[in-house]
Amino acid sequence: MAENVCEVTDSNFQSEILESDTPVLVDFWAPWCGPCKSIAPVLEEIAKEFEGKLKVAKLNVDDNPSTPSNYNVRGIPNLIFFKNGEVVEQIVGAVPKEQLLQAINKVIG
Repeated sequence: MAENVCEVTDSNFQSEILESDTPVLVDFWAPWCGPCKSIAPVLEEIAKEFEGKLKVAKLNVDDNPSTPSNYNVRGIPNLIFFKNGEVVEQIVGAVPKEQLLQAINKVIG
């Protein structure tokens, strides 16, 4: 995992995501998920490009089942944007980088 992308769990989700002063993009993923693997390098690029403006985090849904269920995560990859502890945008599936950038610009704009 890239150094700009942090791993979050059920236990640190509150402190890392909901209490973050910076908007956060959380990637709900699993190791067996092909589309999750295909979008990972794009998320690493985004983490570098928006360093200081957007935090990028990954949560393994297999290891941390309670957080995904709190946010009704049914399909993965599921990208949820949080700002001030609130869900502000959600994208399900591996989408092109341009679509992610549009969502990011709405969130941090």
